[in-house]
Amino acid sequence: MDACPQRCADFVWRAGEWDRLIDQLSRGHCVPFIGAGACTGSLPDGRELSKRLAEKHKYPLDRPEDLMEVTDYLVWHFSDDVPYVKSLVCDELRQGEPDLDDPLEPHSLLAALPLPIYITTNYDDFLYRALVRAGKSPSVAICPWHQGIDHSEELLSSEAGWNPRPETPLIYHLHGSLRQPQSIVLTGEDYEEFITSLVADQSIIPPVIRGALTTRSLLFIGYGMRDMTFRTIFTGLQRVLPGIVRRSHVSVQRPLCDHSLGGGGAQTMRYLTGRFDRKWRISIYWGTIDEFIGELRRRMGLDHETHRHG
Repeated sequence: MDACPQRCADFVWRAGEWDRLIDQLSRGHCVPFIGAGACTGSLPDGRELSKRLAEKHKYPLDRPEDLMEVTDYLVWHFSDDVPYVKSLVCDELRQGEPDLDDPLEPHSLLAALPLPIYITTNYDDFLYRALVRAGKSPSVAICPWHQGIDHSEELLSSEAGWNPRPETPLIYHLHGSLRQPQSIVLTGEDYEEFITSLVADQSIIPPVIRGALTTRSLLFIGYGMRDMTFRTIFTGLQRVLPGIVRRSHVSVQRPLCDHSLGGGGAQTMRYLTGRFDRKWRISIYWGTIDEFIGELRRRMGLDHETHRHG
């Protein structure tokens, strides 16, 4: 029997945590930081995408679920043609379609809030579509972690880019976008170059984004706290912007089940709760994204009837 639902009662958020988050979201003082888990059900996760690519291209090694390993192999297989490998990945991800009518679809709820800035490490355009559907006029910019990226310099030097508003919000793609396949952070070398570029030239993150990261609370949704992607991102940003831990942040995390951790799920959750609060001032909401979105809607007085699988 899965012990997770029973154990969740030990990790219920305090009312004050909800009050603070809702107040910040309502005032536009919070920045959503959106990861791959927010696309569950619409796009393959990293493991599924990796397995698809491994099967299609006859990956010969024993780690078909490791996307970085598989894409590194494909780069070798296709004669070091990195842009071609990135185009293959983008083709797989363009097939996804979010159900923006579903009230528990996270992009839809986030788009309905009066927020001026959204940051994402996803390549897709789900957030853009959700914001347009909400009657807003979003702008999009991409982190120029290498010289071949068109990072919308004109946008970020314009009034809209420097001062995004809830009705004209800015979406900042930290790890690239399907709009520019060459911009996506994908291979092992990409991750190394991304962090190196971030540390070597802090100006690649525009002032409006640096300000948001250091003066506003962040809501991490769609990340696993133990995932290397999250740790790499946050550690790199903290090196460049030490003020990022000046505010308290929130991360939505799926509960860890005892049966998958040899009976140590609750203990691991307590450890992670304390560690990330102490190290990075991140408060963990233990629950699925569906549970979080549903509870957030309820506490904000929004109706919902449709349920997704989380």
